[in-house]
Amino acid sequence: MGLSIGLVGLPNVGKSTTFNALTKAQNAEAANYPFCTIEPNKAVVPVPDKRLAQLAKIVNPEKIQYSTLDFVDIAGLVKGASQGEGLGNKFLSTIRETEVILQIVRCFDDENIVHNEGSIDPIRDVEIIEGELILADMEVLSNRIDRLKKQAKADKNAKAVLEFAEELLEFLADGNLARNYDKTDTDEYRQLVNEVRFLTDKEIMYGANTDEEGLEEDNEYVKLLKAHAEANNCELIKLCAKVEEELIGLDDEEAQEFLTEMGVKESGLEQIIHKGFAKLGLMSYFTAGVQEVRAWTIKQNSTAPRAAAAIHNDFEKGFIRAEVIAFNDFIENNGEAGAKDAGKMRLEGKEYIVQDGDVMHFRFNV
Repeated sequence: MGLSIGLVGLPNVGKSTTFNALTKAQNAEAANYPFCTIEPNKAVVPVPDKRLAQLAKIVNPEKIQYSTLDFVDIAGLVKGASQGEGLGNKFLSTIRETEVILQIVRCFDDENIVHNEGSIDPIRDVEIIEGELILADMEVLSNRIDRLKKQAKADKNAKAVLEFAEELLEFLADGNLARNYDKTDTDEYRQLVNEVRFLTDKEIMYGANTDEEGLEEDNEYVKLLKAHAEANNCELIKLCAKVEEELIGLDDEEAQEFLTEMGVKESGLEQIIHKGFAKLGLMSYFTAGVQEVRAWTIKQNSTAPRAAAAIHNDFEKGFIRAEVIAFNDFIENNGEAGAKDAGKMRLEGKEYIVQDGDVMHFRFNV
């Protein structure tokens, strides 16, 4: 299971610089962190997880396989994108294919970099982008309402969904995001989401692109954006595209030392992944053998058979049981043999809920 994050933002806010920096952040260790550009605006990058290195130190595998994350760089949106301005329709359709929207917002002054709107105002920028997303949702919802009106003449269920859709349309028309609607837990809403795939229903993270000084201490722009994020139950990630570029080519120890000097604990990439995983309810479990040590991304609260399906669907169909060692037990006992001798290996059945970091081996029959 991959995680796809679409980077959006107004032109000239540092979005493409951020994209280029983030997607090449691990390029220095190409053998262990494969980087592959699939399209000019899409890149697949490894999910940084220090636990894999710890496992590999014990197992000494032929290779390490990280989970991957898709970054999609969506060309700068402008006013009127929902009506096709700036090729807006094409890029809005690309956003629909992502799970998370990361909106890059400029939060620094620099007279040498012209802002598309003529001044620095993060809330205005956010409202422009989200306004276009809302308008796009209103258009597809209006089309759905037209079809529901015809169906409602002979279908009571369609009539109920129609009434709900018209109420939701009014909510959007007031400038609200679909994800903030107070009836998102209803069957009607879920039905519409499946049919319409609202842009504003997606998880949203704000990337406050600041200068180096703003990394250490929030400037006024960051404070404004942070307050907006909190009010809308969205994550805010503070980063500096220039700093992210500086991290390219550094090994883990050098990168951490550089970040520490900047007063930062995690890189922008690490923040995006950790918060993105949390927002989508994702986690990783591991397999560890001499051929490879590998991370597998699954939904939180997945049963052992469901987790096995991440490797192959046949593993779920023919699941018998799973051999499980908690990550800390695997490390503390220097591997599988030591963990087994210490009584730390467990045999779990179909009802077992996999925990983040579990080291697993599946027994199955097909």
